[in-house]
Amino acid sequence: MDAEHTPITQVPPRRMHTLESLNESQIEAIRKIPPYGTQPPPVMTVRYPASHFTERARFEQERDTVFRKMAVPIMPSARISQPGTAITHHGYGMALLLVRDKAGTLRVFLNACQHKGAKLVEGCALQKLSRITCPYHSWTYGLDGSLITIARQDAFEAVNKADFNLAELPSREFGGLIWACLDRDVEPDFSALVPEIEADLVSLDIPTAHVYGHRSFNLKANWKLVLEPFMESYHVPRLHAASIGALFGDVTRVIDLLGPHQRKTAGKVNFQPEMVDIPGENIHKTVTFAYQLFPNAVLITSPYYISLMILMPVSERETNVDYYMLTLEAPQSEKAEEVAARSFELILKVFGEEDFRAAEISQEGLESKALSHMTYGGMENTIPMYYEQLDFLVGSA
Repeated sequence: MDAEHTPITQVPPRRMHTLESLNESQIEAIRKIPPYGTQPPPVMTVRYPASHFTERARFEQERDTVFRKMAVPIMPSARISQPGTAITHHGYGMALLLVRDKAGTLRVFLNACQHKGAKLVEGCALQKLSRITCPYHSWTYGLDGSLITIARQDAFEAVNKADFNLAELPSREFGGLIWACLDRDVEPDFSALVPEIEADLVSLDIPTAHVYGHRSFNLKANWKLVLEPFMESYHVPRLHAASIGALFGDVTRVIDLLGPHQRKTAGKVNFQPEMVDIPGENIHKTVTFAYQLFPNAVLITSPYYISLMILMPVSERETNVDYYMLTLEAPQSEKAEEVAARSFELILKVFGEEDFRAAEISQEGLESKALSHMTYGGMENTIPMYYEQLDFLVGSA
């Protein structure tokens, strides 16, 4: 076949978010963004005890009153989207096993056989399963957690298999994330999962997103120090001066509370309101949404992907972080794959070598007891807002 008659392979257009695809609340926030450089920052000075980042007692209070009582995010639903699959998780210092049964129902179990406690599934890769068999003595469970068979049950006296089902944690899929309550002995609290934040996550297509990339980090820093840079814009043109800082500058943010969650909406450098009214334009080229999902997750939009970070406290000076790069779909062309690969490499460098490094060197400084309090100015105003919520929960327990 000559070139004149060779069929042309049509590359489907890249899916993207436009102004029209967002919900009313998101559009309202965008309309409030002032032209770049026209609005001065809020003026304030707030101090917060440095001991809240270094003391074991404070960490234990936060763990017991927040992370063991409230629903916390585990991972995006897209990580385990197919029926008949299972994946382990240990970021919170607990051996968890997430299982999606053949009907599509997702459950979160403690990853322990009810015989002698052996881990049922090892490794971190997604596994296709029809049942779960303990590698130690071959006790076998259904994907719903029910005990199906006991090897040589005739050697056990009066054993009722129904008494040996897997230990399950209360869990929900909400807004494209899997949430669970980590303490089975307290009343599960899903009160933070409010419809306002779900509407935003659905508008951003988080429930149907594709997990392009995932990376785990172990940081020598208090979890709040890891969270702080993602709640303020003050550091962006400074800490990120050699990477992405020039794209943002000292921007003015529109701040909204969606239940206990924060949404920060900002235009990029040189933003003008009329930029968002170009029909069919990718809204994330001119506007960034940054969400703090209470209590411990961050979601940030970029032109061709969305960053999701889940911060999991290990101790007063150690945090596990799971980073997920989400895209609206798997790359549909070589060019799309190249863009995604470059983006993944860049964002890991920016977050890993800049934001996460800032958290670790702050922890080192605080451990020296050189200062009694942290100090926050107007461009960091959402951090004290967050700590008011956190302190209320810690103090009201």
